[in-house]
Amino acid sequence: MRAPFQEGDFPGPVKYGYLNVGRVEEGPAELVGRVVFSLYPHQTRYRVPADALAVVPDGVPPERAVLAGAVETALNALWDAPPRIGDRIAVVGAGMVGSCVAALLARFPGVRVQLVDVEPARQAVAARLGVAFAPPERATDDCDLVFHASATEAGLRRSLELLAPEGCAVDLSWYGDRPVTLPLGEFFHSRRLSLRGSQVGAIAPERRARHTRADRLGMALDLLRDPVFDVLITGESDFDDLPQVMAEIATGARPGLCHRIRYGPG
Repeated sequence: MRAPFQEGDFPGPVKYGYLNVGRVEEGPAELVGRVVFSLYPHQTRYRVPADALAVVPDGVPPERAVLAGAVETALNALWDAPPRIGDRIAVVGAGMVGSCVAALLARFPGVRVQLVDVEPARQAVAARLGVAFAPPERATDDCDLVFHASATEAGLRRSLELLAPEGCAVDLSWYGDRPVTLPLGEFFHSRRLSLRGSQVGAIAPERRARHTRADRLGMALDLLRDPVFDVLITGESDFDDLPQVMAEIATGARPGLCHRIRYGPG
């Protein structure tokens, strides 16, 4: 689970980061001057192979393109468990990934979508995305499909509880080395429920013959033409302020979804 181009190991020191958008200064003629997306740790300038870059399409602001990794993860989850017209769906966890899943599901016809989170402020995010919202204890059950992205044991348990018979829960969370305990001896078998993992590192088997990772990332960037995703950008800071900003995010003093880091004067 190392990030691309990571140096060092946790808990530190480590050079780590993930979503990066910039302009090519040197390289192949067809890329020079283009705005590109890449997966690279936080720093002001870097050199990577050309095939590690994805050109940001016209019509997608660079400021929004930083969400490409989260949208790609959401897209892959929908490939892993494709929704069907008329499905009743819950997304448990309204962070960046869960909100991106909800944003894509909002485009499906005839689908009931509810975004579920313990933070009441995420109701405003759900409204902007065009989906319903509920706290976990009031979430609507009898779901055909639940996408779980809260990275908590309680969230995954609640996801299983929300399923109708024969329903499927898709877990997008990363727990690290934390053990997770689930009630698999209660209603899990009697309802014939399914639980499957989804991880962006591999394309869904049904799609591998037709789509590469580059194709999938290109689709994610194209989906970001929709300005609705701007609701997920909740802050921005200069690169020089990153140590303080990271500390505030880690302690919860600076809540939000995607907090952009701005490199250089532009």
